[in-house]
Amino acid sequence: MWTESSRWGRRAFLANTGFGVGAFALASLLKQDGVLAESPQKPNENLPLNLSARPPMFAPKANAMISLFMHGGPSHVDLLDPKPELSRLHGKEYGGDVAFSFVNRASKTLLGSPWTFRKHGESGTEVSELLPEIAGVVDDLCVIRSMHTGHNGHEVSIRYFHGGLAGITGRPTLGSWIVYGLGSESDELPAYMVLSDPGGQPVDGSHNWSSGFMPPLYQGTVLRPQEPRILNLDPPAHLRGTVQENNLSFLDQLNQRHLEQHPGEADLESRIRSYELAASMQVAAKEALDVSEEPESIKRLYGLDHDDTREYGTRCLIARRLVERGVRFVQLFLGGQPWDNHNTIKSSLPAICRRTDRPAAALIKDLKQRGLLETTLVHWGGEIGRLPVTEGALDDSAGRDHNGQGFSIWMAGGGIQGGMTYGATDEVGHRAVENIVTPNDFQATVMNLLGLDHEQLIYRANGREHRITDGRPSQILEGILQSPPHQTG
Repeated sequence: MWTESSRWGRRAFLANTGFGVGAFALASLLKQDGVLAESPQKPNENLPLNLSARPPMFAPKANAMISLFMHGGPSHVDLLDPKPELSRLHGKEYGGDVAFSFVNRASKTLLGSPWTFRKHGESGTEVSELLPEIAGVVDDLCVIRSMHTGHNGHEVSIRYFHGGLAGITGRPTLGSWIVYGLGSESDELPAYMVLSDPGGQPVDGSHNWSSGFMPPLYQGTVLRPQEPRILNLDPPAHLRGTVQENNLSFLDQLNQRHLEQHPGEADLESRIRSYELAASMQVAAKEALDVSEEPESIKRLYGLDHDDTREYGTRCLIARRLVERGVRFVQLFLGGQPWDNHNTIKSSLPAICRRTDRPAAALIKDLKQRGLLETTLVHWGGEIGRLPVTEGALDDSAGRDHNGQGFSIWMAGGGIQGGMTYGATDEVGHRAVENIVTPNDFQATVMNLLGLDHEQLIYRANGREHRITDGRPSQILEGILQSPPHQTG
């Protein structure tokens, strides 16, 4: 048994002892991360580089967020933004300027929505017949109808939404900024978790959850789309039980001794804590990701009893279980970009709505009935919308091209005022014209609800201070909040 008087030093132990994923794995990982260097880098002096929970800058309305990101650009004029004038002018020539992404199929012929809109709830918010379940929770939602990126491309707008600057890679995503600012509420689960799709990665791949110039500690932990959702949680049979407990306890003593001898190595401490988290996850993650013990009524609520909704419904249910257990930021992605309806929109749009509508609405209902919606911010939306003109002929092959000039998202819970719409596009749904909202405004508002000032949360790297909006014009959307935002200065 190791004692302070032992002749075994930490380095000697790492060099001469082996017990599976203990010493050798730790040494290799630390060396790979560059934290055993003689002069470790300290890129940030503002917050400790670890996942310890830290107080928000001011009283928050929310303590967690779930983002249902809809890659490809959901067609707002067919889902959340009714345009009677567009329907009236169906088949007519559009007189405005249009920026097309696919000029070979470009057209200026207006395409009225094939689907009807009706008012729902006490708020009377109009929602398309394609989203009947979302329509049922509309009094809990704020539908923002005036989103604007100013860019029609997918990647450029995705990076704007996630990283704060249009088209720029290598920046931390919103989830990374939130975890950097607040740390984790759980010692047994990652603070930032990504639920991936069995159809593959979303467009722009790992850039969607990257920590950029921040340490990997703050990037999203990606769960597999099927069981086992996290590989290698269990140690080899010969290392389980007491053997593993003793090994980890021994290693912890060595780690702490090394830290005492090298104070201030925040990078080293943060990496060690991440490896300790991996050990804690062996039990906690399995329990959190196992929906089998959920009541049958909850499974039906999320659509686990139907082929169309089972997969996405399971992930939405897991998202609720994760925030319930202290995970700070959860994001669900879809493989590829299924909302990118360039053609056959009459069949492709209903298909993706059938897959996601019921699970997304169930998440709102379930959070609300558990008292979690008040403190959990939920977001639904994509990076762009679609044009009001047809792409291709006005027949069953018709689709809609990209449109970053005006589109819709919705938000709920965590301090958001439900049962309302905010902003507006023009009469045919092409451009945002009232209360225009940029991704930077969205980011500033999200961070405010979580008790963070987007101007004051700073990370120093590459010789300068960085913020999520990096000095770009941004505003907190006071009109969608239940109470006035915190004012700084």
